[in-house]
Amino acid sequence: MAARAPRSGPLVPAARRPPAACAAAGPADDLPDGLLVADRDARVVVFNAAAVRMTGTTAESALGGDFRDVLPLHDADGRDWWKFLAPYDGLSTRTRHPERVLFLPDGTELLVTAGYRRDRTGRVERFTVCLRDAVQRARRERDRADLVSTVAHELRSPLTSVKGFTATLLAKWHRFNDDQKRVMLETVNSDADRVTRLITELLDVSRIEAGRLEMRRQVVDLPAAVRKVLAGRVAAGDPEDRFRFEVRGALPDLWLDPDKIDQILGNLIENAVRHGAGTVTIVVEPTAHEEGAAVSVRDEGEGIPPEAAQRVFRRFWRGPGGNRRGGTGLGLYIVKGLVEAHGGGIAVRRAPGGGAEFRFTVPAGAPDHAG
Repeated sequence: MAARAPRSGPLVPAARRPPAACAAAGPADDLPDGLLVADRDARVVVFNAAAVRMTGTTAESALGGDFRDVLPLHDADGRDWWKFLAPYDGLSTRTRHPERVLFLPDGTELLVTAGYRRDRTGRVERFTVCLRDAVQRARRERDRADLVSTVAHELRSPLTSVKGFTATLLAKWHRFNDDQKRVMLETVNSDADRVTRLITELLDVSRIEAGRLEMRRQVVDLPAAVRKVLAGRVAAGDPEDRFRFEVRGALPDLWLDPDKIDQILGNLIENAVRHGAGTVTIVVEPTAHEEGAAVSVRDEGEGIPPEAAQRVFRRFWRGPGGNRRGGTGLGLYIVKGLVEAHGGGIAVRRAPGGGAEFRFTVPAGAPDHAG
């Protein structure tokens, strides 16, 4: 294709081909990234839904237009990127351009990659441009940095304790009596458990974000699972009258991952005990039309402000108390991921008697229909 003449004035939309010559985005609309595909004449033949969202240009106005008019990009120095790149000219061996930051005329920042499909003579048949939201990527990178910083901070305290007590015992073993040694070893054991929990949380977050949670489903007796978690709390020192448990109605067969259900229940009950007050009530009941089961965990504390209800399942959310009560702020985020991996849902609202109520549902079904 001949070199394109430089523009000398305001952009004038290129002539459009008849609609029949333009390809709809089709399956490309399912892609999370923006996609523009131009043909050998530099006319846009694909402009997917994500590209529409990122650029504000409609697919109808984009299809058939010259891609340089449809997607006018410039670099940080203000250069017209397409004029600088000359994608249809230059070396016929070019196959792609690595990702870089470019800007739309309104200042919108995009991460852009491009690739070529050529015929046997080296002429460009298809020029493909992939767009990603730079703001979202920056936010994800900040989240990852926050995650590493938070976990590193939470690990430092127990590891310092483990190191201090073990070093003391090794250096001065004979100076301590058996009771003193037991106290120090119990502390080391407790802090080692805390480190294990933190690492487990970090791995859970990674698997949830990557969609790599493995579900090992079997028929689970949900009331029995609740009773087991409560028995563990009482054995660990919580007063038995702190908890009230109700089962309302017969439940269908529930094909669930028992370990993940224990983790969900344990996190929600721990959250109610730590951040709530009064009696913690757990209610298990069938959902409407017996299509599954619902579990509600209620406390009698201050509750969660309505404006915060949409944020409680985000990473690092700790509520009004901030870091005051410890924890990484990952527990409810992990609970939401585990519930959704079962095909269920979770929400928080004000409990009937005040306080917070976390309610999650899981569907019934045979194992071949369950993840």
